[in-house]
Amino acid sequence: NTFISIAEGKNQGDLTETIYKMDKKEKVLLDNFLYVRNNGLLFNKCNVDVNGKPTIVDPDTNRPIYIGDGIIPQVERFASKYAFAKLSIDVFNTVISTMNEKAENPTGNKYMFICNERMWNLIQTVLGDWLAKFKTDGTYLYSKQANGYVKVGATFQTYEFGGNQISFKVDRTFSREYGFDKAYCLCLDLTADSTGNEPPIQMFTLKGGDFITNKFPGVGGLDGLSSGVVSSPVAGSKLINWGYSGVGVFNPYRSFILREI
Repeated sequence: NTFISIAEGKNQGDLTETIYKMDKKEKVLLDNFLYVRNNGLLFNKCNVDVNGKPTIVDPDTNRPIYIGDGIIPQVERFASKYAFAKLSIDVFNTVISTMNEKAENPTGNKYMFICNERMWNLIQTVLGDWLAKFKTDGTYLYSKQANGYVKVGATFQTYEFGGNQISFKVDRTFSREYGFDKAYCLCLDLTADSTGNEPPIQMFTLKGGDFITNKFPGVGGLDGLSSGVVSSPVAGSKLINWGYSGVGVFNPYRSFILREI
């Protein structure tokens, strides 16, 4: 149940450890909140109509609920798209070349390929076959361990071509959204802006409003045995996590979407 552990030295003495603990239910709620928020920042679609009004309101207060586009809807409107039947090194080079055409510089760019599990497995297979065709120096695809067993294979997470680097990251959220049987990959240009050094993707929120937690004590208080002011006549309490957040992709036209057909 340890949430944060911080060690501090006071008066030049020994380090003393301060431990902040979180109730198990609070941790589960926090994990769920972050999961839903992150998925929303990825997949949300704007709910504002042509008149500038949201299509969703709170059923109790009639308060409007605004939802902005997530990363993928912003990228899909402008990004180049490529469908492949068989993944190969040539496909990677084609994607990099196309993204380079829209980049500020032809070299020194850093691209991130976020993929589902099917795509991740294909990447490992393709790069493994490609590496096996070349004489490598200091790269071992097998090693003999102390117990006599032989470890075979490697995990490939980066590929470089023409002075540009692409990194691979697998995300099961993409597998749930786009399926396990066909490969899907979102290719993002994470190179910082050369003028203001601004990151290409940013999350926006109100000051202090990205994460708000409220406790709604019922009869008996939060522990069920306390006296005092309560917010409900029910002998049960409620914990609410919420917040404001939105995301902006400043160079969606420099992104790429890969799909298997």
